[in-house]
Amino acid sequence: MKKVALYCRVSLSNGSQTTENQKIRLVEYATNNQLDYDIFEETESTRKTRPVKQALLKKLRQNEYDAVIVYKLDRWARSSTELILDTKELVDKSVGFISLSDHLDFSTAAGKLQFQILSAFAEFERELIRERTIEGLRRAKQQGKKGGRPQGSKDSKPRRKSGYILREAKKRQKVDEDAGVHKSIESYIN
Repeated sequence: MKKVALYCRVSLSNGSQTTENQKIRLVEYATNNQLDYDIFEETESTRKTRPVKQALLKKLRQNEYDAVIVYKLDRWARSSTELILDTKELVDKSVGFISLSDHLDFSTAAGKLQFQILSAFAEFERELIRERTIEGLRRAKQQGKKGGRPQGSKDSKPRRKSGYILREAKKRQKVDEDAGVHKSIESYIN
């Protein structure tokens, strides 16, 4: 019996959305296909952090599961680039990736073809964006505009160094402590 991970995620963590509908479909699929499964629910996520997904990816990298199953592709990734990178890593490690609503199974021959097509479109999209960016920078330069972040108030004022000096002193103290030398923090501030 294959062991799979069922992953579900909500977009908002304010209680207005739940993962129940996703879970019902995922468990139904796993049961109908006689799969041993664990459920991974992402109920509190931000744009940059999804701790449950990161923990699951770690387990998938260690081959603890034969496949990951999601209700829909957008439940796994928030961008086409993230989707392609994650699924490519999983496919390369022979870990299956199945999206129920999108009828995709990247562990089959047809699924691998679909994945290659998705990858090609994502790469095409990245190249178009890159070309437009280069053209925009070239046009701005011809118009005499200076590239980069515009100067602001932070550029004219000297920056505070108190926090920086203490952080650097603590780093040097830690290196010495690891080597067996113990000194007070004051000796590193000079």
